[in-house]
Amino acid sequence: MDAKERIEILVKLLNQYAYEYYVLDNPSISDYEYDKLYNELVNLEKEHPDFVLKDSPTQRVGDKVIDKFDKITHKVKMMSIDDIFSFEEVDKFVNDMQKINPSITFNCELKIDGLSVSCIYENGYLVTASTRGNGTIGEIITDNVKTIKSIPLKLNQPISIEARGEIFLPKKSLEKINQERSLQGLDLFQNCRNAASGTIKSLDSKVVASRGLDNFMYTLLNDNEVHGQKEALDTLVSLGFKVNNEGRLCKNSQEIKDYIDYWKIHKDDLPYPIDGVVIKVNDLGLYDSIGYTVKSPKWEVAFKYPAEVGTSILRDITFQVGRTGVITPVANFDTVYISGTDVSRATLHNEDFIKLRDIRIGDTIKVRKSGEIIPEVFEVDFSKRKADSKPFKMIENCPICGSKLVRNEGEADYYCINSSCKARILNSLIHFASKNAMNIEALGDKLIERFYELGLLKSIDDIYRLKEHREQLIKLDKLGEKSIDNILTSIDASKSNNLDHLIFGLGIRNVGSKVSRTLCEHYPSIDLLKEAKYEDLIKIDDIGDVIALSVVSYFKDEHNLTLISALKELGVNVNYQKINILDGAFAHKIVVLTGNLKDFTREEASNIIVSLGGKTSSSVSKKTDLVLAGDKAGSKLTKAEELGIKIINEDEFKKMIGENNE
Repeated sequence: MDAKERIEILVKLLNQYAYEYYVLDNPSISDYEYDKLYNELVNLEKEHPDFVLKDSPTQRVGDKVIDKFDKITHKVKMMSIDDIFSFEEVDKFVNDMQKINPSITFNCELKIDGLSVSCIYENGYLVTASTRGNGTIGEIITDNVKTIKSIPLKLNQPISIEARGEIFLPKKSLEKINQERSLQGLDLFQNCRNAASGTIKSLDSKVVASRGLDNFMYTLLNDNEVHGQKEALDTLVSLGFKVNNEGRLCKNSQEIKDYIDYWKIHKDDLPYPIDGVVIKVNDLGLYDSIGYTVKSPKWEVAFKYPAEVGTSILRDITFQVGRTGVITPVANFDTVYISGTDVSRATLHNEDFIKLRDIRIGDTIKVRKSGEIIPEVFEVDFSKRKADSKPFKMIENCPICGSKLVRNEGEADYYCINSSCKARILNSLIHFASKNAMNIEALGDKLIERFYELGLLKSIDDIYRLKEHREQLIKLDKLGEKSIDNILTSIDASKSNNLDHLIFGLGIRNVGSKVSRTLCEHYPSIDLLKEAKYEDLIKIDDIGDVIALSVVSYFKDEHNLTLISALKELGVNVNYQKINILDGAFAHKIVVLTGNLKDFTREEASNIIVSLGGKTSSSVSKKTDLVLAGDKAGSKLTKAEELGIKIINEDEFKKMIGENNE
């Protein structure tokens, strides 16, 4: 037997043994026997590197270190799930669905407490894995995902599909990691989710490989032969994926409630963390007719278990200053352990919130996590209040700059109106560079604060002047030339962002990312938006009185107008590009890409197709309208020819783009 043949046999055997161990939890050989075969494979591959297979278990070791994660645009948006918290809401969801189809059934699944992942396979091989990101654009984490042994590098069938699921850290893995971190004097991870998220975002895949991450898949895309969620899970298993086996097909509210009640009692016995139950309509064919909101599908909800409650002593109330100058009271209390984390601080929102609940320093308070994420003080035990306790009194001056605070009539919040306040400037800079604003990913919060202290960042426009200080920056401790150039490149790239990102980044009060897009749809340049009148703004859907007043007020401020002029001069885009997909060259067309393109990456071509009204798919079917074929196109091209689907080459693709842009 030659080396190539032996390598192929070893890869097949070792992958099967790994599947039995990591997916089925039923190993058929000992660790010693596995290691012996694995070492044989390693030695053979060293001697014959040309024979290394893409699905070899040696490709999981994690030997890559990267500078940053590249981005990917999801072909199908990775939406969030609406949360519900009561059985009354379960009844309402079921009743709403039964109005659509009285015989409808529901697949109930455990809601794994980890982070979402998308895995794209072409011809059976894993080619791209990515995070959810903001739902539209995620980060490519393929090298890290390859270290997770429950995610197959090669499917049991040579098909092209996308599988989505949850990466999580088993409870035992967290214990092991924290034991090691304790010995090293490092901070401990507070829960499995935080540890999983921090691990998968590591730039060193060796770190990821050492942590013991696991995965359950629960969604299958691009398979037109699958008609139900339960069937989708069975198909995922047949392809070699690991799915959670604790799901149940339910016919009515009572069966769903029984499932929820059972796992409320037994969830702590599971070897992995869960924070609720996902209830999905089983019939995939009903999804489009049931529909979607902007953020979530209407055909599924997540029942979240009640938050754990902790009791503590309120030691102090301190105050934070936000980017708009808003002053937020913060409760500081003795540390309590709630829903997997130590908690010692919680927002108290504003003066009215505190006075309505009569919260006082020294009180015994009850704390919970809203949605198991944000700590909040929700109750005071008045029976334990001390006789000498004093009612809360709001501060009169900014805790940072000392300026007199202002509370506008009809508003609950106090504001520091000093535009030179350090806290306001720092938070406005951090917001401007944040992911949903200008997305200057290399410029993190700590760097912004460091550059501010050095006097290099005094206002938002100074971000785009940092390149003038390059020589000074590269001499800073723990940075260096490569890091600084990455930062400057990231800053420069943000100049071309669409106008809605800039509007959101400017931090106009009451104007979030969605409202920013709405404003830009009606005022596609910042010059037009500057001149917008209150009476015209309030006619726009989603723009009410408060938002309209905020926008008009912002553009009346000379300081803000000076900032906008500076950003223009520095080359920041101040126009909004609106694409009418109904007129696009690929409007309503499903396009499959295959082979190697000369002048486009696969992602670039896909983004162009989507921007011009089309959809891309990774597999050819009767629903496919076009196939864009490059060099070395394979089975997809053959199938398209068999089905009589129109095939275009790269030159024809360029003409279609050109015609659309004329």
